Amino acid sequence: MTLPALTFSHDQAEAYDRVTALLQGVGIDLEEGLLHPPREGGDKVMALIGKAGSGKTLLLAELYKALDAAGVETVTGDYEGRKRKDRRTLAILAPTNKAASVLRNRGVPATTIHRILYTPVYDPEYERIAEWLMGNGEKPEIEGLTPEALDRAWAFFQNNKSVPGALAAAGLRGSDFITGWKRRDEPLDVGFVDESSMLDDRQFQDLQEIFPTLLLFGDPAQLAPVNQSGAMVFDRLGERQKMELHRVHRQEADSPILDIAHALADPELGFEDFERLIEEKARIDDRVVWSQRVEVDLMARSPVLVWRNATRIRLINAFRAVHGAPETELLPGEPLICDGLELPLKHRKKRLDLEARGLIKGAQVVYLGPGRKPGFSRLHVIGAEDPQVSAASIVKIEKPDEEEPFIPFAAGMGAAFLHGAAVTIHKAQGSQWENVQVFAPDLYAAARMGRSEAGQPLWKRLAYVAVTRASERLYWVVRNRLSRPSGPLQVDDLKKAAPTALELVREEDNP
Repeated sequence: MTLPALTFSHDQAEAYDRVTALLQGVGIDLEEGLLHPPREGGDKVMALIGKAGSGKTLLLAELYKALDAAGVETVTGDYEGRKRKDRRTLAILAPTNKAASVLRNRGVPATTIHRILYTPVYDPEYERIAEWLMGNGEKPEIEGLTPEALDRAWAFFQNNKSVPGALAAAGLRGSDFITGWKRRDEPLDVGFVDESSMLDDRQFQDLQEIFPTLLLFGDPAQLAPVNQSGAMVFDRLGERQKMELHRVHRQEADSPILDIAHALADPELGFEDFERLIEEKARIDDRVVWSQRVEVDLMARSPVLVWRNATRIRLINAFRAVHGAPETELLPGEPLICDGLELPLKHRKKRLDLEARGLIKGAQVVYLGPGRKPGFSRLHVIGAEDPQVSAASIVKIEKPDEEEPFIPFAAGMGAAFLHGAAVTIHKAQGSQWENVQVFAPDLYAAARMGRSEAGQPLWKRLAYVAVTRASERLYWVVRNRLSRPSGPLQVDDLKKAAPTALELVREEDNP
């Protein structure tokens, strides 16, 4: 068969062939570029697994390009075109906005699982614009929108493939063109799921109900979801449904970060030997830093990764103290983590609106300042396609040795947040940052405890996940000290990166 122009390793080529055969069996012929109606024959699930650097993301991207070239329509959750009998579709999913944004930065139009479970309902007038952008109609004439505004929408869509982003470029807000959200009641076609090691059983079941053909991409060395006894959803698949990529594909210059991560596979490697390896790498490569302290300047954009919750709370309070943050309010630039939505059932529409726009549990957010009414916050959702939002907020600042968090301000209901200057390694799965600080004393404590998970020492799984969150530089912090900030917290970089803002929960509607 004809493979993509780039050079695949042997195992990548074999995986590409196996996926091609799977798709051909359901009526998608990548070799000939032909699409046929879906074929009956039961649901099909396959898993492509491999450790960091094995080429999973590259393979996913090339498969997406081949499906797109064959005429398969990509569904992103932003807008779904009108149904056609001959239509074949692909959705590329990740458990979190941050994980989806990693793929989008590589040109792959990924969305979150939640955005596929719930779909937007568009105002019929603006739906005409969406259909035009999708190539299903002529350029419409819309009252209140000039031809130049539509041209801006068209230009945006050609580069970003986001209907809401294109409509925002034309000068519209989400509340102008989205009238509500509904649970998907019809199945889709082919689904790719990245970071599938994070899936729990319920999510996997939901995905199987939607996608008759499902391809999972995952790392078997990561941490399994909480309360699943160390098992990942692809562990339960038959051997013929799984393929593991073994060869490690590094950057043009070998990655010391991947060298460190893959050294953990040695069963004879102890914690002290592992730290000596990191120290040696740090002497010869500035992409690894043997650090005597936590660098506070990095914490505002990439949290310190810890194992123990008590460590997380101490570091957060130290971060706030060194910046002079008052207990009664947040400073613009403070990082937050969404801890879920605290809304009653009667406000289901607002819940769906918040979740669909990126405020799901685990989302990373930067506080930009107060909203127009008490309890509202202006926020930047990291990794979201339309990141700047305004929402009713409940912010919880946990204190050392205190059971109840201190709440500097709160709306009566809305999105709940914890501070995000430090997070547990479990919470960090699916995310990646250029610079990552790992708090080594916590991993030493895990090693001393001697705990295991799925047959592996827990400290090794924690270290593997923590180390592989770094794309450029790894800081291995060996002492419980914090540097002084080089200056006050900033938000200017976020404002430049996201010129448009969507108001998620209108402040005048707050109960």
